Amino acid sequence: MSAPTAPRAIPEPCPTPAAPPPSANTPAPAPARRPALDWRLRFAALSLIWGFSFLLIKVGTDAYAPFQVTLGRLLSGTAVLAVVMVVKRERLPRSARTWGHLAVAAFFLNALPFSLFAYAELSIPSTLAGICNATSPLWGMALSLVALSEDRPTRRRVAGLGLGFLGVLTVLGAWQGFSGLDFSGTAMALLASLSYPVGWIYVRRTLAGSGASTLALTGSQLFLGTVQLAVVTPLFTTVPDGFPVVPTLAVVALGALGTGLAVLLQYGLVNEVGPTTAQMVTYFIPVIATAAGVAVLGERLSWNTPVGALIVLAGAALTQSRRRA
Repeated sequence: MSAPTAPRAIPEPCPTPAAPPPSANTPAPAPARRPALDWRLRFAALSLIWGFSFLLIKVGTDAYAPFQVTLGRLLSGTAVLAVVMVVKRERLPRSARTWGHLAVAAFFLNALPFSLFAYAELSIPSTLAGICNATSPLWGMALSLVALSEDRPTRRRVAGLGLGFLGVLTVLGAWQGFSGLDFSGTAMALLASLSYPVGWIYVRRTLAGSGASTLALTGSQLFLGTVQLAVVTPLFTTVPDGFPVVPTLAVVALGALGTGLAVLLQYGLVNEVGPTTAQMVTYFIPVIATAAGVAVLGERLSWNTPVGALIVLAGAALTQSRRRA
């Protein structure tokens, strides 16, 4: 799932000092260490993890309140990144201003969308939630035209925006008067997908060049999101009567895999193959979410859902296209 949980403010790499000229006694530089798994396998793993996240949310809400699912998800994800940060000896950001910006980013990129998706899946199928998540690039395109002066529109991207929202209307069955549609659940899923680009734009404006590593920013952001949910959850929920095995494992997997491990895979792919290729995972998420919901949960699928999803993905792809230099 878009998901996307981490700040996009990747600091510029430090310039490498010039090396002395080689001599006969200078050992040859060691070859760059390659990851144990090919990037294609990690790309497929990331697609599966985020695609199955909507199924895990659905299973988790069978036994826990939506805020409890989100709190468990953030807690598990933060624990994974905390372990990695300790192993790599990462330093937390020191600036109070950075922590303030991260708190806002945690709200829009983690606490709010995760909670909205959990509440949405109380009344809509996981397949529809996964497709609503695919509208995030469309919202991002629309918002960037207003908030980012350097992001100029092109005819292709504007056409993609219109095509994408036509796909949304197809998924929702607009020609049938939206009959049988749960408006509140669908609206919450769409608001969750809108929350991501709001957070991304905020991060781009405030945290770019902060000096902290991406891992440190991400771990700190998830920690702050966990604190936010830890404050809110007791106010709106009661302690569960029990802890059923399957829903509990679903929530832990949602956080440890869908939030913690997925972030590490995502940034590994960005560093290795670039952000353009890495973000292509977005277009596989609704396909996997739909297949998982139908095959595992037995959710029904009408013809307009996959057709509309394909139109949404085509529009999203156009909005992400850039003019060649």
